[in-house]
Amino acid sequence: MHLQRVSLPALLRRLAGAILLLWLVVTITFVLVRLAPGDAAALLVPPDAPAAEAARLRAELGLDRPVVVQYARWGALMLRGDLGESFALHQPVSRVLGDALPVSLGLGLASLALTFLFGVPIGIAQAARRGRLVDRALTVITTTVYAAPSFWLALAMVAVFTYGAAALGLNASWRLPAFGIHTPGTDLHGGARLLDVVRHAVLPVFILTAVGAAGVARYARSSVADVLSQDFVRTARAKGAPARVVYFRHVLRNILPALAVLFALALPGVVAGSIFVEVVFAWPGVGRAMYSAITARDYPVVMGATVLYATLVLFANLAADLALPLLDPRRRT
Repeated sequence: MHLQRVSLPALLRRLAGAILLLWLVVTITFVLVRLAPGDAAALLVPPDAPAAEAARLRAELGLDRPVVVQYARWGALMLRGDLGESFALHQPVSRVLGDALPVSLGLGLASLALTFLFGVPIGIAQAARRGRLVDRALTVITTTVYAAPSFWLALAMVAVFTYGAAALGLNASWRLPAFGIHTPGTDLHGGARLLDVVRHAVLPVFILTAVGAAGVARYARSSVADVLSQDFVRTARAKGAPARVVYFRHVLRNILPALAVLFALALPGVVAGSIFVEVVFAWPGVGRAMYSAITARDYPVVMGATVLYATLVLFANLAADLALPLLDPRRRT
């Protein structure tokens, strides 16, 4: 009951703080995007078009007005749930992001699940063998993978498993597709179409999983090593508890809150965290849509994606902050 009494005021304060921070993020982004070099209208008209045509389009899009006026207009629309219309695609921003969101969710959720499925056991194995050869080797591998740029890893995998496989004369069925979400020019249905999508997803999911699992493994290693040094673990071992009991009953239970928070904080990356991977592999997700919008100075899409991603980040942090006392009784007081 005490937990319930203190949770509501804390929830309201944190919710208000999250909304305020969201407003600051979108406001700063709006100003920076508008003040950045480049002219959206000049990019939308033909190169040989007269200056008057660009000026007409600039006035039509409202880009000739002061930034404060543009911000007030955009904010009023956003409060009504209207993110505006894409300059380049001439479609509502909600539709552009709505079409891209399922692609990013499928790619991101699959990689996130595999990230923790592999990262946590690797981290536990390292902590259990601290200072040994296995721990040192895995530390070098995870550090290298985690530090490597995602786009470089993606290009390396394409060079090996697509072009390298072709150079070795391997059958096309053994080569992993490098671009797109499905094979162009094919009319597949049902299981055949699903299998084709899965084959195209292997490389991007592998890249995202490898980088994510490397980070989770390092985090899990540190958390498990800290728990293993606690008195209650040494007591359990002194009483002859089997290793599986020590790790499942004592270690995992105590690192669960930290892993749950890490999982919650990783959730926003499901939507836009794979921008470089989506660009390299030409996956039509939110990350690629945002990249294309930035290069085209498509301000409404940039702002819409910013609102989406910032909302996910802030509320994932809020959810993790509120869930932590439920998972860790020591934080309830």
